[in-house]
Amino acid sequence: MEIAFAKAQARDLGAARQLAQSGRPEEWGRINRIHRRVGQQQSRIEPLLPLISEDGYRAHFDFVDIDQMESESRERAAEYLYERARTLLEKGRQGDRQAARQAYWELRNLEERYFRHYRDKDELMREAVALGTTRIGFEVANWSSKLLPARFEDHLLAFNIDGLNAQWKRFHLGPPQNMMLDYRAIFALEYVDVSPERIRERTYTEERDVEEGWEYVLDERGNVRKDSLGNDLKQPRIVRVHAEVLEVYQSKAARLDGALEICDNRGALLFRQPMSTEVFFEHYSATFRGDRRALSPESCSRIGNIPLPFPSDEDMLLQAAERLKVPILNELRSNRHIW
Repeated sequence: MEIAFAKAQARDLGAARQLAQSGRPEEWGRINRIHRRVGQQQSRIEPLLPLISEDGYRAHFDFVDIDQMESESRERAAEYLYERARTLLEKGRQGDRQAARQAYWELRNLEERYFRHYRDKDELMREAVALGTTRIGFEVANWSSKLLPARFEDHLLAFNIDGLNAQWKRFHLGPPQNMMLDYRAIFALEYVDVSPERIRERTYTEERDVEEGWEYVLDERGNVRKDSLGNDLKQPRIVRVHAEVLEVYQSKAARLDGALEICDNRGALLFRQPMSTEVFFEHYSATFRGDRRALSPESCSRIGNIPLPFPSDEDMLLQAAERLKVPILNELRSNRHIW
């Protein structure tokens, strides 16, 4: 143990001195990791002392004041990260969002590895977040010739904003209010159509062969046939039954066509994705006359239904708007033009 400890300590301290002499400030983090390892080695040996062999030999361990070394290298490593963050933050102030984000991570590294509180680190981190965050405004524009319900835009903008935001992205709904945006996302509604309420009636007849009791089996002379034991032969009696069905079919449809556009802060179009959706109202009701046994399963499912009130145009458009939210959200969340 004495020999192994001496070799390990000499190797580590030599490596730390060599890195310090290189004059590269970025090496102070590596030097600090070496100093911490040396301190851990000493702390493992110290509780075991003294170590004396059976023949009386007392092992010798040369401990160094590693706490002072580690404190100095930690301060130097933190200073390097701090100064690097300040340099990156200056680029962020000039509009480089990626540099601002990197400045934030350098300061996070300083906080987690070296000092929880260090100079004005917290203030610089807040500034880095502000400079590194992309701000996107989202709004709905009606480019169609149709007058939309008053609630339509509010319904389409009713997003779960927390689910849309990411660490470096913040979305703002509606037109910007005295805010500098990096991007504007606009869902432009280009076509709106609600079909008339349609009612179609039709009458059709269904028939089916069904068993109804039994009858004797007759031979060609009209006599009852016998089996091998002399018993009368019987067979199911098949009759054809009929039913007349009066069916009422109601239908109505609403369609929305538009496009999601993303522009930069100068108004240049970066991305355009057409999107559309269609919702349907369909309802069958029916009555019949005749024998219920003649009805098919499909007809049976409609018998007894009564006609329903048609949904309003507004309700159908709001339902279509709800369906459009999914593709819009997915595109805004993953679009590569927003960074």
